[in-house]
Amino acid sequence: MSEMVVQRLAGQWRDAGLQPGETLLLHSSLRRTTRALARAGVAVADAAEIALDSILEALGPDGTLLLPLFNFGFTSGEPFDIRTTPSQMGALTEAGRLRAGAVRTGHPIYSFAVLGGQAGRFAGVENLSGYGPDSPFAMLRDLGGRIAVLDLADQHSMTFYHHVEEMKAAPWRYHKAFQGDYIGWDGVRTRRAFSLFVRDLERGVATDVDAMGELLWSRDLYQGDRPGEGTGLRLIDARALFDAVAEVIDEGRAEGLLYHLETPAAA
Repeated sequence: MSEMVVQRLAGQWRDAGLQPGETLLLHSSLRRTTRALARAGVAVADAAEIALDSILEALGPDGTLLLPLFNFGFTSGEPFDIRTTPSQMGALTEAGRLRAGAVRTGHPIYSFAVLGGQAGRFAGVENLSGYGPDSPFAMLRDLGGRIAVLDLADQHSMTFYHHVEEMKAAPWRYHKAFQGDYIGWDGVRTRRAFSLFVRDLERGVATDVDAMGELLWSRDLYQGDRPGEGTGLRLIDARALFDAVAEVIDEGRAEGLLYHLETPAAA
């Protein structure tokens, strides 16, 4: 039965626009998919593996899947172990981390699991800045890849916006260094520093990107279905997304589309 379910799900992802052989970064919520699988007789504990199998089936042997393994413990002093630190981005991403053959990139906060044809390109990647020019976000763009989102709003998924902000030196963000214990593939613990292009909290900057998502829909840059509708999967070309966000920044229209300013609370 599981193989039939995998094939059925793979067909749904293709119907939403996923293409065999492409390079795809996937952000996901499996809640709705898990409920649908449960109605089909699939155990909840097996849902993430079956969903992962279905995405890989839809991509085919030449396709490549990137899954975010973001974990923010390093920012508060927790050690990062590239071998064992789990993803905080949901069951599907953790299933990807544990899948045989997965390559994991090395930023301790914004790492990725990569599976498939282009995975070898990501082996040994240890970008110093989470969203920078040497990051998997930039590699995805260079490879002509796309971003897919399953049943999540832009506000809770589209980290690629921050890649564009860093590449455009957005003035409402700045580089912040984080230092901590880093355990590599060899098990050796060292003290290392990495950075993120973070929002300026002192100015009251709050990430607010759902309006940007609506702009992308209005320009037909998103393909597929909105969260909670149909397959729930939408896709967008990474280069087209970069250009659209860069245009908003260059034209001074980012406030209200990428962020808003919160009024500090009265003392």
